[in-house]
Amino acid sequence: MPITSIASDPKNLTLTAIADYPVPVERLWAAWADPRQLERFWGPPQWPATFTRHDMERGGRSEYVMTGPQGERSAGFWEFEHVEPRRRFVVLDGFANPDGTVNSELPGSRLQVSFETTATGSRFVAVSTFASIEAMERLLAMGMVEGLTSALAQLDEVLAELRDHAAAFHTALEIVDDTHAVVTRVVRGTIDQIWRAHHESELLRRWLLGPEGWSMPVCDVATTVGTTYRYAWENDSTGERFGFTGELLEHERPSRAVTTERMLGTDGPSTVNELILTPRPGGRTQIVVRITYPSKELRDMILGTGMVDGMEQSYARLEDVVVSPATRG
Repeated sequence: MPITSIASDPKNLTLTAIADYPVPVERLWAAWADPRQLERFWGPPQWPATFTRHDMERGGRSEYVMTGPQGERSAGFWEFEHVEPRRRFVVLDGFANPDGTVNSELPGSRLQVSFETTATGSRFVAVSTFASIEAMERLLAMGMVEGLTSALAQLDEVLAELRDHAAAFHTALEIVDDTHAVVTRVVRGTIDQIWRAHHESELLRRWLLGPEGWSMPVCDVATTVGTTYRYAWENDSTGERFGFTGELLEHERPSRAVTTERMLGTDGPSTVNELILTPRPGGRTQIVVRITYPSKELRDMILGTGMVDGMEQSYARLEDVVVSPATRG
């Protein structure tokens, strides 16, 4: 069982659950962010959950109903106080009446779930904090520990399916010849959503980040042929920076864009990148990036930086961005 521990601390009025999984943080986060995945493990097997609302953003709200073996129903809600994608979220976790109003007869708690990368994959730490010892004791007596243990044990099966998804749709690199390479990835989201995610600054800043620990303080997008773009990333711990700039050469919304690309602060030759988006069944989109390098030496140098691994991490993050409320309209 991937659950490492579940421990109560009456002195600090907390219940802490820790679980480790052999998947990247992006995959673990996706299981909590996607209501169809979430409802498959949040309710214990005897009380499966159905989420009717899941707005995973600050000020958002989730609503769900767990149905018992005899048709009994228990409703609950989350009110999101804080959401930091792939790192943590904090909610007020409470019970609801059949009409969706707060059930004030049952105590709630404050739930913080944190995510981190480990040597073997990723971990989440879920800490429930109670308002009083009486509230804590009542919820524990209602079987909170047993229910949580049973529910989280199901998460391994959900993540196994996500691992199969990753194997089927992982970012693939094809080296065509000395100066050409093609990167391909299939992602969840319509072609219009994926186009927007590539061309709107607010969305780009949320997914085009590569490995964890980097942010994107500069994101000037080119949307007119002949104009330039400028992207820069910063390591949140060290302050290290790098970036790229280039010119938009062709622009065919929502399926194709061609740009040049060179590293900021250099005078070297540019690559030419052709982005091609193609709709696929099941509400997915195929992303193809055709890259033309000025030389084999530059091709090998760029690919040797771990570029493809960074693109996979970004594309996995892109799927989270696409299913969020900001890109549904």
